[in-house]
Amino acid sequence: MVMQPVLEISAADGFALWPVVDRKSCGYLVLNGELTPAEVGTAVMRIADCNDFEPEEEHGACPTDPLGIFVHRLLTLPDLFASGGFRVTDNATDTVFVEPGCCNGLEGWRDWLEVLDRTGCAYFGHDPSSVAERVNDIARLTLDAHATHGSPVTELPVDHVRRLLAGAQQDLQDFLSLAGTWAEQHLPAHAAAVTAALAQAMDLAPAS
Repeated sequence: MVMQPVLEISAADGFALWPVVDRKSCGYLVLNGELTPAEVGTAVMRIADCNDFEPEEEHGACPTDPLGIFVHRLLTLPDLFASGGFRVTDNATDTVFVEPGCCNGLEGWRDWLEVLDRTGCAYFGHDPSSVAERVNDIARLTLDAHATHGSPVTELPVDHVRRLLAGAQQDLQDFLSLAGTWAEQHLPAHAAAVTAALAQAMDLAPAS
């Protein structure tokens, strides 16, 4: 069983600010410290796209140049969003038991702590409506709680899920460190601020 941080990404039609992965369809990018520079650039592009909203007036007018627009999105909004979450898959059978759904973000990864340490239940978006529930010392993972014709379900010891969560947290932190290095190369004038913004979007401590 593996738990991985994943970011929802889509085709990057016409994007030319920095190298990105040439994708023709939507899907998920697994985040860790082993991504290529183009994959990191794709993740940064996507997180900026997730926050394509006009900030409050006190943040000033949005620049008109393409690079300024992207940096403005990342550095001015107070609550950044990164579409995705922590996916849980049986790597022996490729069966998915938790898939981040619509409106779920990477910043919500701490919801897993609710399962392990607090209320004992967390939902991860919809379509599918994945849920993790704690029953005594067991965590029950259901891919789609609203499925009408059954759904993949598995039960794991809570301590095992805790280890999976620690590994996924480390993958996310490793990605942030990698993104910091990437920003120094591709956005040198804004590297520290962009890295801090990415940390905020994923609810992590800034990379050192």
